[in-house]
Amino acid sequence: MPCRSTTFVREMSKYVLGHHLKGEGTRLAMMSELLDPMHRRHIEALDVVKPGARTLEVGCGNGSISAWLAERVSPGGRAVAFDLVLSQIEVRAPNLELLQGDILAGPVESCSFDLVTARAVLHHVADPEAAIKNLVASLRRGGALLLMEPDFLPVSIAEPPEIRGFWNAWLAWSRERGIDYHVGRTLASRLAALGLTQMSGTAETAIYNGGSRWAAYWIQTITELRDDLISSGKFDEVLVDTFLCYCADSNWWTQTIAFTAVYGRAPRA
Repeated sequence: MPCRSTTFVREMSKYVLGHHLKGEGTRLAMMSELLDPMHRRHIEALDVVKPGARTLEVGCGNGSISAWLAERVSPGGRAVAFDLVLSQIEVRAPNLELLQGDILAGPVESCSFDLVTARAVLHHVADPEAAIKNLVASLRRGGALLLMEPDFLPVSIAEPPEIRGFWNAWLAWSRERGIDYHVGRTLASRLAALGLTQMSGTAETAIYNGGSRWAAYWIQTITELRDDLISSGKFDEVLVDTFLCYCADSNWWTQTIAFTAVYGRAPRA
């Protein structure tokens, strides 16, 4: 289906890792490779994605999850892929609708979807509370909401000390740019406050070494942002180079993110 813009698109929120960056397509592909299996597993456990269902993914990135959903709601269903910018989406399907907009501006379609999901979105938005309210408002009665967000708790014990120093600088830099890398730990209480039921969740932490796909993701990301990191005053060249060196060392093992998945259902009445 052709893409369309919603009537409520307003001034777009600024994302540090935006689609304008040269390596954004590569970074999104890596995220799909690393996180899609976990995302699909949590969706399948909800048992709501069936032929005829209506699904919404907010912050769809390159559309890999939305395309997967479109396959599973056929025939008769509808999958909506929603993002601020749709330039990274190359997948197409007859029942896949590409929709451009800002989730802070309002619900995508009130009371419309059997499944609403968002991954790695809320830690970037200026007002996660408003975004979550709009996600919940898009659910049908009894529909399921699945949120997946990072919690950088593991970096507080990262080794060796210079790696811990790198992540401390990263968190300070991100806070100045409006990024909340601890938002994952707040999801359950936020959803409970909005009246969702049958809530549960889990947090998963990848353990990886230098030279792995996770290390390659961080090399890609830090290299892309290097100038901004150093100009912020939180990093120097030595600190960045030390981190990148460890990311290339297969003998170095670490963990970075407790990726938190929380889900619940809209009341049926």
